[in-house]
Amino acid sequence: MDQLIELFKHLINPQWIIEHGGLYLLLIIIFAETGLFVGFFLPGDSLLFVAGIYGGLISDSFYNVPFVVIMLMISIAGVMGNMVGFWFGLKSGPILFSRKDTFFFKKKHLYQAKEFYDKYGGGAIFLARFLPIIRTFAPIVAGIVKMERKKFMFFNIISSFSWVFSMMLAGHYLDKFFPTLKDHLELVVIILILITTLPVLLKLFFGKTKHAHPPHTNVNE
Repeated sequence: MDQLIELFKHLINPQWIIEHGGLYLLLIIIFAETGLFVGFFLPGDSLLFVAGIYGGLISDSFYNVPFVVIMLMISIAGVMGNMVGFWFGLKSGPILFSRKDTFFFKKKHLYQAKEFYDKYGGGAIFLARFLPIIRTFAPIVAGIVKMERKKFMFFNIISSFSWVFSMMLAGHYLDKFFPTLKDHLELVVIILILITTLPVLLKLFFGKTKHAHPPHTNVNE
């Protein structure tokens, strides 16, 4: 049990992931956090930001490929994660709404993603990419409501590349402008997590989630 707790602490620590898992673990985590409902707790935003700071180290450890190639690979992992989430929603959507809560699955997250999707339509796939928890469940909900595949893939691709490139380039260039940034990495990560999760936290504590019936109709708006 202690080993599992220790592993969990490492998995939510972006710096540890970069220094010990490198690009391979980074790709796996981005894939899981953007489409597998068990990955909602993973540190997507802060991980990408820290990956931008350590971009040179990651490139050197992976055959010295250019930094832009690293960003492209991570973006593709995000696209594939959403594709898996969409497929999962198509195949097992109605079952999820009747499933009991577990440590890795909270039905309220699914309803929150559904409300977010209802509000923003197809653009929710793009917007959700920048919101923790919501981005994990948004592609699943898109599959549940049977969103048009071409429209889903369009928003999936542009959102993944926009999210990955913006976060990693922000970390990369801020590190150049502020060379001592690495010395205050824990504080930077905490601030980034607070900024990115604030909308979700406000929704959780002050918003009311409507428990609607599981959707069955196509959504093409």
